[in-house]
Amino acid sequence: MTKLGRTTTIRWLVCAMLVLAATAWAQTRPPIAEQMAKTYGLDAFGQIEAIRYTFNLDLGARKLSRAWVWEPQADRISYEGKDQAGKPVQATYMRSQLSSQPAVVKDDIDPAFVNDQYWLVFPFHVVWDGANVEDTGLHKLPLGKGSARRVVVKYPSGGGYAPGDTWELYVGSDNRVKALVYHGGGPGIQKRPSVLIATWAGYKQAGPLLISTDHRGTADGKPVRVFFSHVSVKLVGSDTWVNAHEDTGGIGHHLPQEAPQAFAEAVLEVDGS
Repeated sequence: MTKLGRTTTIRWLVCAMLVLAATAWAQTRPPIAEQMAKTYGLDAFGQIEAIRYTFNLDLGARKLSRAWVWEPQADRISYEGKDQAGKPVQATYMRSQLSSQPAVVKDDIDPAFVNDQYWLVFPFHVVWDGANVEDTGLHKLPLGKGSARRVVVKYPSGGGYAPGDTWELYVGSDNRVKALVYHGGGPGIQKRPSVLIATWAGYKQAGPLLISTDHRGTADGKPVRVFFSHVSVKLVGSDTWVNAHEDTGGIGHHLPQEAPQAFAEAVLEVDGS
């Protein structure tokens, strides 16, 4: 029997502990978390080479737009927007090399990317991040009529751009988010409201991903709208961008998630591209 060196043994024990911890956390996570993430396309996310989208914020007097290309496989981000003086800004960077980037990327652009990307695919983060997730059962919707399962996602008070944040997701019987109540945590790099209440609507299918493109409500009591435009995806091995289109409501088989490449080709054929 081969003897393991002390360093090798320690590494093995650490890896084993991490695997056990991840397994234990997954076992205690409520089933609704994974069910919801899969509804939005979690199982097909590995087939996404790039996502292109524009994040738009309307706070009445304050309006902004930020255009992104996110390449999850390469961990590369491309950004187009404006600085506080209204001058155009462009940047492309690797998130794995963030520490070597200019201050504007580290202090402004990357925190903005994290914020906008969380709005885009937050159901995935419920599974990805290791935050505390609790299914509190049926509750009245915070906006409009009806009720839904309230899934509370609580982040730790230390670390990250926005520590201590809490997201209350109101999830329907179709495992889609209907509304959210966001509670900003303690001090962090990101500026965020204390309480934001918004709908999750305007559902569109972007390749295998289901995206909520329209969120309307209030931020600290003031009207707010967060919405996405110019959403498209590129699948691994393809050079073609597939534009998001109106969702059909999940009738029948879910072709985008079951066969994303075939779905993309069918969309391109219909569009005549």
